[in-house]
Amino acid sequence: STFQNRAPPMAKSPKATTSRRPTRKRRASPAAVPSSADIEDLAPSGVLAGPTSAAPALRSGLLRWYDAHRRDLPWRFSAAPGREGREKRAYAVWVSEVMLQQTRVPVVIDYYSRWMARWPTVETLAAATQEEVNEMWAGLGYYRRARFLLEGAKQIAEKGEFPSTASTLRQVRGIGDYTAGAIASIAFSEVTPLVDGNVVRVISRLFAIADNPKESSTVKRFW
Repeated sequence: STFQNRAPPMAKSPKATTSRRPTRKRRASPAAVPSSADIEDLAPSGVLAGPTSAAPALRSGLLRWYDAHRRDLPWRFSAAPGREGREKRAYAVWVSEVMLQQTRVPVVIDYYSRWMARWPTVETLAAATQEEVNEMWAGLGYYRRARFLLEGAKQIAEKGEFPSTASTLRQVRGIGDYTAGAIASIAFSEVTPLVDGNVVRVISRLFAIADNPKESSTVKRFW
């Protein structure tokens, strides 16, 4: 209270002094939380006000972590200069992303290497038959993924140019929002989002989002 925060006047008698209520002591501030290496603590301040204000710090922290800890995988390589190099990188990202759906990385590595040895470009894949593609895909399951890869390759080959933005990539048969974002951002450096289960888990923790991640309204919020 205001009364408790004032300096008490000089007491006129011992009785008046002892009858006054003692001033409450302020609580000590909580100790600072020690820093950790968890992804939740990537923002410099330790507190993220919201996705918009935190984006630059989060992007920078994630990329620094990736540069230091990324795995050496065959589809992770620097694109050669020029349009042809970027398109080759885009094709590699596309094949790897499709194979990695519902399949573990150690299994995909061998399939990816054999696939790229036989069809190193989108044009060579477009010339393949569905039977050849299915034979190469055998063991990965979900054969619809292989069919979409072949149909998409034929569509791109007919146009004569690999789409370079997320919006144009989504027009290719079998390429959805996530794969379009992966290809556009990795191969063509477009700043565009992509959301999967891992992204949902990280952002849920960063911004304390407790909503059901399977509801459409929540998914839109993450995007």
